[in-house]
Amino acid sequence: MSWKKIVLVAAVLLAVVLAMHFFVGQAGDGKAAASRAATPVPVETAPAIQGDVELSLKLVGRAEAWSTVTLRARVSGQLESLSFKPGALVRKGTLLAQIDPRLLKAQLDQARGSVARDQAQLQKAQADQQRYADMLTRGFVSKSDYDLYKANLAVARAALQSDQAAQELAQTQLDYARIVAPFDGITGAPLVWPGAQISADSTDIVVLNQVEPMRVAFNIPEDSLPAVRAAQRQGALDVEVTISGDHAAPLHGTLEFIDNAVDAATGTIVLKARFDNADHRLTPGQFVQVSLPTTRLVNVVSVPVHALQSSTNGSFVFVLGADGKVQQRPVTTGPSTAGRTVIDKGLKAGEQVVTEGQMLLVDGSAATVKRS
Repeated sequence: MSWKKIVLVAAVLLAVVLAMHFFVGQAGDGKAAASRAATPVPVETAPAIQGDVELSLKLVGRAEAWSTVTLRARVSGQLESLSFKPGALVRKGTLLAQIDPRLLKAQLDQARGSVARDQAQLQKAQADQQRYADMLTRGFVSKSDYDLYKANLAVARAALQSDQAAQELAQTQLDYARIVAPFDGITGAPLVWPGAQISADSTDIVVLNQVEPMRVAFNIPEDSLPAVRAAQRQGALDVEVTISGDHAAPLHGTLEFIDNAVDAATGTIVLKARFDNADHRLTPGQFVQVSLPTTRLVNVVSVPVHALQSSTNGSFVFVLGADGKVQQRPVTTGPSTAGRTVIDKGLKAGEQVVTEGQMLLVDGSAATVKRS
């Protein structure tokens, strides 16, 4: 056999071997693909629920103290002591600061002495007037002498009344030397310290915030106001507040105030809700997330928001059937609230929709629910 024939035979054999390898590889890939297609995809599901859905506005609000007052003394003097712990809760009537009372006590003692003197003079004038009245009836004194003692009695009474008023003023001034809490609240940092000279009605001592209850103020767009008013006509409107970083349950309050004008610059209007705040979770000035219900949709079907998928043909969900296979179902969606989306068309209550694992699914894929 010549070398040419040998080369030809070798080439034919190599071509046969390559062809066999190619067809065997294709068959293996097909089997692997079929095997992968037959393997159920692990997914998480949730039922489509039928019921009432509350639509609400999601807003940012700010907590406000129910009352805020900057305490000042009503008398001048030297600050003797502070009787509160900064940032602590104090009750109504609790002593917060004391002005040096010695000068005011001396003024009160002086006023009391004047009253005592006037009372003695009044008693003498009454006795003189009574004695001269008896003498007048007997004709022992003239009418002019009697009128003089009668006038002295009136002067004594006026002097006593004037000095009693001065005593009451001195007592009030002394009482003003004690600065007490006008309501239950939280004290701030002291604005002045013992030893400082206090000027009446001008020196700030401490700021007191009333935090039980509290308000949360927020703004809504003016086009949402009709829906809020309509909901309010149905009864007290519940307002839910979530505090950033607070993992406890949301707080619930009642809408109590709608401002009387829309801000022309922003197109919004201020609303305020009342919260009892018995646990002091709200702090004045704190930003919070506010949820304000506006409309109730009755007897609608809804699914978790993350069950929805999008394509060029619109929204769809994967529905897991009883046979363990998923169906790509086009749906018509409505509004979303509280992590759920209303489905106007395409789903029935009770159907299981895939909420996790959709990226590995196509229409007709086998799926299995993950076990927690």
